[in-house]
Amino acid sequence: QLAYQFFLICGEDPNREGLLKTPERFAKAMTGFVSGYSMDVEQVLNDALFEVETQDSDMVVVKDIDIFSLCEHHLVPFYGKVHIGYLPTGKVLGLSKFARVSEVFARRLQVQERLTREIAETLNRVLQPKGLVVMIEATHMCMVMRGVNKPGSSTSTICKFGCFNDDPNKLNEFHRLLGR
Repeated sequence: QLAYQFFLICGEDPNREGLLKTPERFAKAMTGFVSGYSMDVEQVLNDALFEVETQDSDMVVVKDIDIFSLCEHHLVPFYGKVHIGYLPTGKVLGLSKFARVSEVFARRLQVQERLTREIAETLNRVLQPKGLVVMIEATHMCMVMRGVNKPGSSTSTICKFGCFNDDPNKLNEFHRLLGR
């Protein structure tokens, strides 16, 4: 119904052959784009927390996790990479769970700042590490294809806990491991 009305507002013929099935495809696509609302992060984690002997200096970095989300202000996509680092305290999370947690929150109407914090707070709560950092680098189509029309622009956000707030050397090491 919404897509049909949109066609009329644009001056399109909603009964044109190329548009006949578009409302159904649109509804299916939008449902997928916001599927994170129906995901339970605890089920996604699925008890994938494992005891591992660690040293004080051990750091785990999972980088370049692709994410796609919808800007809640314009309902256009933003996409980019999530990078996560933490210093374990004897517990580690199965590596695929970092991507899955990121997906739960990315598949909602979002702003990048909140997305970064939701991923970080969830992982910090589950892992209870000495420190945790989440960084997202993303391109926002609301800046690229509308408004200021600035292709090539990107936004970086970071959320830190524990030693990443207290020890600048740890944050520098994280950035070095990212290749920055």
